[in-house]
Amino acid sequence: MADGQDEATDTTTTFGRVLLKISGEALMGDQGYGLHPPTVERIAREVQSVASLGVEVCMVIGGGNIFRGLQGSAQGMERTTADYMGMLATVMNALAMQSSLEGLGVYTRVITAIRMDEVAEPYIRRRAVRHLEKKRVIIFAAGTGNPYFTTDTAAALRANEMACEAIFMGKNGTDGVYDSDPRTNPDAKRYDSVTYDEVLQKNLKVMDASAIALARDNSLPIIVFSLDEPGGFRTILAGKGTCTRVHG
Repeated sequence: MADGQDEATDTTTTFGRVLLKISGEALMGDQGYGLHPPTVERIAREVQSVASLGVEVCMVIGGGNIFRGLQGSAQGMERTTADYMGMLATVMNALAMQSSLEGLGVYTRVITAIRMDEVAEPYIRRRAVRHLEKKRVIIFAAGTGNPYFTTDTAAALRANEMACEAIFMGKNGTDGVYDSDPRTNPDAKRYDSVTYDEVLQKNLKVMDASAIALARDNSLPIIVFSLDEPGGFRTILAGKGTCTRVHG
């Protein structure tokens, strides 16, 4: 087993195919910007550990560590241009994760919603499904390929298209969904489970409203957990550890 993984973790899981969504900021480590290679490798080991169980894994990674479209737009940049720049940032993150995974011996494909054939495959659903069936890890990049849609929405869309059984939201600094920010409110309450409608009505910070609605309409559960602990992804997949389940 990879260094840093909990060897006592149960190796059984009821999941056969899942999507892991992480933010671009998760790849920064302690830096304020960009990629921190040791952090990228640590997350790659999390994915390797789960893939070693035979679980089919696909990923969506945000681009906020490099460029965030909304911030660019807020500073006077035209929104569509800013969003396309954010999509390109997600491709850079996907390539970095692919490099780390393949360095660990995990066959990986980056698939982009915007064609850039020299660096990644274009998105073709049947081909992507075939990669999963061959136990290759897929990283979906460039969001949905359209401005005004976040990588949260891309994650919900691709998870449904790939017939994933759940979206796993890997968070930094929090181990689930709270009724307020636990970093500023020590009395914040964590939910063990919450419905899609409660997330929307209470404006809980899980995913954006479009992504939640898409998951709700297709009865796709969302499991929010912490990526901070080594072996956390595998532990949650085995039905242990602390998390919040968003369901119907």
